[in-house]
Amino acid sequence: MRNAVILSSGAYAPENIVPNTYFNELLGEDVDSWLRQNVHIWERRWASEDQSTSDLVLKAAATALERAGVAASELDLIIVATDTPEYVSPSTASKVQYLLGAGRAGTFDLNTACAGFVTALDVGSKYIRADAQYNKVLVVGAYLMSKYLDKLDKKTANLFADGAGAVVLGAEEGGSRGFLASQLRTQGQYHDWMGIYAGGTFQPVTEEVVAKKDHLLKFVKRFPSELNPNMWSEMILQLCQRIGVDIQEVDHIFFTQININAIWATLELLGLPRERAHTIMHHYGYTGSACIPMALDEALQLGKVKAGDLVIFMGSGGGLSFACAAFRL
Repeated sequence: MRNAVILSSGAYAPENIVPNTYFNELLGEDVDSWLRQNVHIWERRWASEDQSTSDLVLKAAATALERAGVAASELDLIIVATDTPEYVSPSTASKVQYLLGAGRAGTFDLNTACAGFVTALDVGSKYIRADAQYNKVLVVGAYLMSKYLDKLDKKTANLFADGAGAVVLGAEEGGSRGFLASQLRTQGQYHDWMGIYAGGTFQPVTEEVVAKKDHLLKFVKRFPSELNPNMWSEMILQLCQRIGVDIQEVDHIFFTQININAIWATLELLGLPRERAHTIMHHYGYTGSACIPMALDEALQLGKVKAGDLVIFMGSGGGLSFACAAFRL
């Protein structure tokens, strides 16, 4: 059977390191202690003024392509998962395709907020499985939320950061590795609880909107703390049942990394040790649709993840959107 396998990964975070003490000075209070104790964020990376989302994508993509031994000209499809795009229109992926020199690749952007990378991984894998003309697919999760932050808003500014993570998917015949199964779910009743609500057709940007900071990221309502652990554990167990494995057989789970306590609570519900989930928010902050591929890349480079491992990707984000996918590496 023709299947999609992960050939390589790559990641990029901007060079500008912003420590927690930056917010201590900005807000005149001890933000650092709360961040360290409650979310395990010690510092984050923010893009420079002259960097845009495509700059982050290109860096991560170049690394992934080099490690895969794949030239940009060999790519058949580029999918960029982001909710901080280069433009409202056209797609970020179209600019990336041109700058990479991937002249034969089709492109599109995908936006399911922070569940975007896993959703794009699902879509890219199914392109390969369904159509023999797709043999090499670049999937990138990118996030440049620093440009949408109110730096004085304690609920958002000290959590969110910038970065990109990429994988190259390739077609393989008759092997045992690669894409196994996936599941997408949405709880749309939460669509207006967190997001960037101005800039589209619902609320165009006006002077009044800017004055109220409605064009920036906002937490409107507090999400129930049990929401992610309950949904994540349920989806992961359902996926394990579908692929015929016990949860204890899963070697690694890569989660959306906005809250360390949600990850630990999920692992406890699953009966798994904390070591099964590699985390990167400590030094990179919350990088949205980029955090899962960035965590995968770091774990691969550290040798924590190896060929043959059973890996589950569990993403969630505004909307609320959830995406879960299982791969044998």
